[in-house]
Amino acid sequence: MSKRPVAFAIKDQKRHGSAPIIVAKGHGEIAENILRLAFDNDIKVRTDEDLAEILSVVDVDCGIPLEAFAAVAEILSYVYDANSKIKEGKKNNGDAS
Repeated sequence: MSKRPVAFAIKDQKRHGSAPIIVAKGHGEIAENILRLAFDNDIKVRTDEDLAEILSVVDVDCGIPLEAFAAVAEILSYVYDANSKIKEGKKNNGDAS
């Protein structure tokens, strides 16, 4: 039996000095819609079943629990790095025209 897909959207709140918050979450078709929106908007996605289990008990608009900080920090670091590379690539392509 295959598991129902689950997806979470996390927003970094470091500018406000707060923990990242869950801005969307869902199972099944809702999870598929969250993932489709992410892929359509070039938002980085990561699969982590342990993190998904931890986040499944957190409500939308709530901060992530302490036990999820390390995993979320790693994901956000990856996202920032990837976004930086994308921006740098666009900047370099714009200079060449």
